[in-house]
Amino acid sequence: MGMKYINLLSLFIVLITVVACGGGDKSLDENFEPDKPVETLYNEASAEMDAKNYQRAFTLFNEVERQHPYSQWATRAQLMAAYAAYEGQSYNESILALDRYIRLHPGHKDIDYAYYLKALNFYHQISDVGRDQEMTQLARESFQSLLRVYPNSKYARDARLKLDLVLDHLAGKEMSIGRYYLVRNQYSAAIKRFLNVVRNYQTTTHTPEALHRLVEAYLSLGIREEAVRVASVLGYNYPGSAWYEDTYKLLDESERAKLMNDRGFIDRTFESLFRPE
Repeated sequence: MGMKYINLLSLFIVLITVVACGGGDKSLDENFEPDKPVETLYNEASAEMDAKNYQRAFTLFNEVERQHPYSQWATRAQLMAAYAAYEGQSYNESILALDRYIRLHPGHKDIDYAYYLKALNFYHQISDVGRDQEMTQLARESFQSLLRVYPNSKYARDARLKLDLVLDHLAGKEMSIGRYYLVRNQYSAAIKRFLNVVRNYQTTTHTPEALHRLVEAYLSLGIREEAVRVASVLGYNYPGSAWYEDTYKLLDESERAKLMNDRGFIDRTFESLFRPE
């Protein structure tokens, strides 16, 4: 009986020692930071945003969610973390945070802003027309997604303006490639690029030049009837443009008369030329 008592006492002492050692004194751990009240933590993150310390703000907003995942502040902090990353030009971090936010809160009142902010992340990574246009395409898709799902969003107007700029940029890229082929007498490849501008980016500023370049390419191939068809569209839509003046000079008298007088000819050209692929 005595031996059993001693063994139980020894086991009790060992357990107390293990618990004491395992728990430790967290106040002695220099990396330990106790949880803060959610309002305090959120305000600290906001203050870092105001001070333009975006990486620190990003970290603190993430801490709001980590320390207080079920508070009303957590969802707001997720979106603010994405915004902090965007302002700090940490675009990949912002996009990842926004994808997560959209997945977790598809019905939230600020979901349209999440779509808009994601598009901005791509928009601000657009490079010049001489480089790869992956970010431009992604910006286009993101703005179109916002406008398709939330056409009446308060961000829709700015999204449409930026989408127009994105489309103009993509058209500019096509024009750059088309000119490259044209000056090297690779007319079929050039025509393909210029037709893409006319059919898919016809609201951009590049359309008059694209039509003129098509006339040049068709004339170079000896396809004069097609050249006149395209010239008629250019003259009808952009009669006062410098591109039409240049095109007009390339045609002979009979061709000029045809594009000026035959409205049915113009209508048939519209139908074929502007049909999207």
